[in-house]
Amino acid sequence: MVHNSTDLPRPALLDEARRVVRRALVSLKWLLAGTGTALLAFGVLALVVLVALLCLIGVGLLLIGPTLSVVRPVAQLERRRLRAIGHPVDMTYDRLPRGAMAVWRYVRTDETTRRDLWWLGAHATVGLVVGLFAIQLPLSAVQGITIPVWWQAVSADDATVLNGFVHISSWPGAWMALVIGLVWLVLTVALPPVLLRAQTAAGRRWLPPHPDLDLSERVAQLTATRAAALDAHAVELRRIERALHDGAQNRLVTVAVLTGAARQAMARDPAEAEAILERAQTSAETALAELRSVVRSILPPVLERSGLPGAVSALAAQCPVPTRATVDVSQRCPAAVEASAYFAVAEGLTNVARHSKADRATVLVERRGSVLVVRIEDDGVGGAVLQQDSGLSGIQRRAEAHDGTLRVSSPVGGPTVVEVSLPCGS
Repeated sequence: MVHNSTDLPRPALLDEARRVVRRALVSLKWLLAGTGTALLAFGVLALVVLVALLCLIGVGLLLIGPTLSVVRPVAQLERRRLRAIGHPVDMTYDRLPRGAMAVWRYVRTDETTRRDLWWLGAHATVGLVVGLFAIQLPLSAVQGITIPVWWQAVSADDATVLNGFVHISSWPGAWMALVIGLVWLVLTVALPPVLLRAQTAAGRRWLPPHPDLDLSERVAQLTATRAAALDAHAVELRRIERALHDGAQNRLVTVAVLTGAARQAMARDPAEAEAILERAQTSAETALAELRSVVRSILPPVLERSGLPGAVSALAAQCPVPTRATVDVSQRCPAAVEASAYFAVAEGLTNVARHSKADRATVLVERRGSVLVVRIEDDGVGGAVLQQDSGLSGIQRRAEAHDGTLRVSSPVGGPTVVEVSLPCGS
């Protein structure tokens, strides 16, 4: 059965409202960052046009190399923003040849430079306009909502809304401006995700490598990913084997030995046989508990039953350090991705409890475009290092098996931030 939003209980409505507001605020943050890169792109575009005009008289040929040295960092800055938003984009540039004519011939045939210039023109125009409009939304909302408070305290020329197009000179006009401000407020919450998609469209289209140029790099990346997946699988099998061999198997051997001893003692001393059987039952129950623990470590039932929100909340509740968990995932991800995210949170909180000496921790799991991001942060002593055979290296192996990444920031004195990015499809 499909329920309308009005059928949801009040806590669910509040949670949904918080998610919508939070999504709008995050989108506004990245729109503001995109406006910054758009301003840079506008300035660089003006430089490119100037150099192109100078090329008509030959002088500009000497400036092509330095101009590309400016274009590329701006494009890389936008790629960093796209990766942070959840659109993995990367590019490795060729070194520019020496000599003005060599650079000119290189630019004429280089597909990467052509794609950068297409992005530069689109982002410096469309991206800038979209960013400025996004900034206008909250400013107009605040101005309209607050105008009944201050319109009489300023001059008639300053009592305006809609960027000075409408002047307020009476109370009916002020209340109308308040209504307009509320409309702007609704737009401020509703539009930023849409505007962010519009602003990043050019980058998603032009900043990735051309498909024909990306094949060899992609093959190498997939080879490394396959190796990481096989390594992670082998490590997981060894862990399960050790857990069964050192735990449940030893317990079951003990049960077999105790059962044989009880059979021999049954005839001569029933009381002793009963005591031995009691020990055998205890060992069998312990072995059963250990088997259940191993099964849960393969695929936790709570993850299958409640999804990531319930599973992550359960991990946060079990952590000895007070932990606040936030999960913003609108739809289920592939089971393997959810399992990797779950174990990343579990291992991260285990490290917090054992090593961080933290007073509190936070867990954020959210989907950014086609990437599931897991972020564990604590206020402990810091100093966490990614080492071989450590818990963090286990998280890294799981992430790399999905073509994902692990980022660890843990300066001495804290805080420690562990962020895992897992591609999970569109």
